[in-house]
Amino acid sequence: MSSGNWIVDNLNNALNTWNDKLGEIWNLITQSPETFKGGAVWNVIVNIHGAVKAVGLGLLVLFFVIGVMKTFGSFAEMKRPEVAVKVFIRFILAKAVITYGLELMMALFRIVQGLMSTIMGASGVGGGTPTVLPSEIVTAIENTGFFASIPLWAVTLLGGLFITVLSFIMIMSVYGRFFRLYLYTAIAPVPLSAFAGEPSQSVGKAFIKSYCAVCLEGAIIVLACIIFSVFAASPPAVDTSAAAVTQVWSYVGELIFNMLVLVGAVKMADRVVREALGL
Repeated sequence: MSSGNWIVDNLNNALNTWNDKLGEIWNLITQSPETFKGGAVWNVIVNIHGAVKAVGLGLLVLFFVIGVMKTFGSFAEMKRPEVAVKVFIRFILAKAVITYGLELMMALFRIVQGLMSTIMGASGVGGGTPTVLPSEIVTAIENTGFFASIPLWAVTLLGGLFITVLSFIMIMSVYGRFFRLYLYTAIAPVPLSAFAGEPSQSVGKAFIKSYCAVCLEGAIIVLACIIFSVFAASPPAVDTSAAAVTQVWSYVGELIFNMLVLVGAVKMADRVVREALGL
């Protein structure tokens, strides 16, 4: 609702944009790729995954043959029963990983979703705490004369612009995680086919680790939002004895600092997870 004061309305609009994007993050982070945007994107990805599976099965044979040639020095070694069984089991397992790769990836995703639900349940924070402009700030701004409010225009204009930009940077990082989940799912049969050969199996292991890292980014983002929500529950202190421009400058500066911490944590979620997994 408009207050009739441009300075107050500008700050409120920026904070509303921030709260909307923070709420959207809570909604997105708890969604599955199967339900994101009504599932339309997921259906396309599943179709692509099915088409790429044929390529993966072809590469499966290639990696298997290369692996056998590099692992065993002569054909005589292949005649040993224990060696033949070992090679046969590797081939069967690699084919099963490609055939049921989609189910495996979704199982890993659901495990991480369960972890995120546990974190949210333990924190007692079910959604983002909205950031609201303190009434002391509103009163100080409304009691400021026209000429004295000119510096406030500059402060609120820059502060509001900065808050809006941070909001979109943060939400883009969360959308980027969803796009990476789709990309990994679409091309999964190709790197998973590397499990067919012992020399090439490191490619498959690296792919699984990278996919787990993308899934775990959601847990880091949830933790970052929970920490910010606790900060938002205790807004920056306002010195009512100071001039209006000083009050607004102090409040906006501290608020932007807290927002920068959250945005930085969201954007660095992939780096934190990869360092934890040693990627």
